[in-house]
Amino acid sequence: MTLASATRRSATRTPDAGGRRRPVDHGAWFLVLPALIPILVLSVGPLLYGIALAFTDAQSGRTAPTQWIGALNFQDLLHDTLFWESFRIGLLWAVGVTVPQFLLALGLALLLNQDLRLRPLARALAIIPWAMPEVVVGIMWRLVYNPDAGILNETLRDLGLGDGHDWLSGLGTALPAVIVVGVWAGMPQTTVALLAGLQNTPRELHEAAAVDGAGAWRRFRTVTWPALRPVALAITALNLIWNFNSFALVYVLTNGGPGGRTRLPMLFAYEEAFRYGQFGYAAAMGCVMVAVISVLLAVFLVGRIRGGDES
Repeated sequence: MTLASATRRSATRTPDAGGRRRPVDHGAWFLVLPALIPILVLSVGPLLYGIALAFTDAQSGRTAPTQWIGALNFQDLLHDTLFWESFRIGLLWAVGVTVPQFLLALGLALLLNQDLRLRPLARALAIIPWAMPEVVVGIMWRLVYNPDAGILNETLRDLGLGDGHDWLSGLGTALPAVIVVGVWAGMPQTTVALLAGLQNTPRELHEAAAVDGAGAWRRFRTVTWPALRPVALAITALNLIWNFNSFALVYVLTNGGPGGRTRLPMLFAYEEAFRYGQFGYAAAMGCVMVAVISVLLAVFLVGRIRGGDES
């Protein structure tokens, strides 16, 4: 056997736990391809195309060829006060939805984890908002907030608390009203994740803590929360990303109004691309949002790694 053939044979082997080399199964790549190809075509490909588009002056209906303009779109973004205002609103929306969403979902998960009489029915009812499309949720809540015949204003009139209010058109009430809808629509998925974490907590630990005289709050702090913390961290990070990228719900409810008070970054980029035809500029906005999401993911991964090292 020649030196070249021996080198090729050694390159196809990897060391196992005992330091010996084992053959690499190259045929395993063919098992991964059916899942890898859709990801490359539908996710990685459009992402790379959008990044490249951000460095061009691509516009809708333009007859001249698209030109490479470097970082000019990003320079314009630095001075675009409307975009950074939408970015601020997006952060307020993401945090304003995620925090109460988690707290309410935690309370609901703790309740559904008890031995309720109609627990299966209660769990089924709790996930109904999750099963509804965002467009349907938006239309339904527009009816709830209707200033003339909405159930909210009708209830306030019946209670003698005023003549009603135009919740989605008021400058001071539009964003809080939309945040309420976001919390209601996204709470079930958080509840399901936390409930799964609660059910994985050994019941024997709670029984032992109760025997030792620990109250409900102490059992939650010393038994439930340490076991639930990894799930809580994961679902909170995912909720922040999902909420920051929200589009359909706010688009149906307010379309970014009134006066841009609910114009999230996704809505701003959508308007730049499909209302004003500035594809390159909108792609630059998308790149900034991807960078923000990447930072959030990095913070989440660092937290998980540190948590794993401490444990």
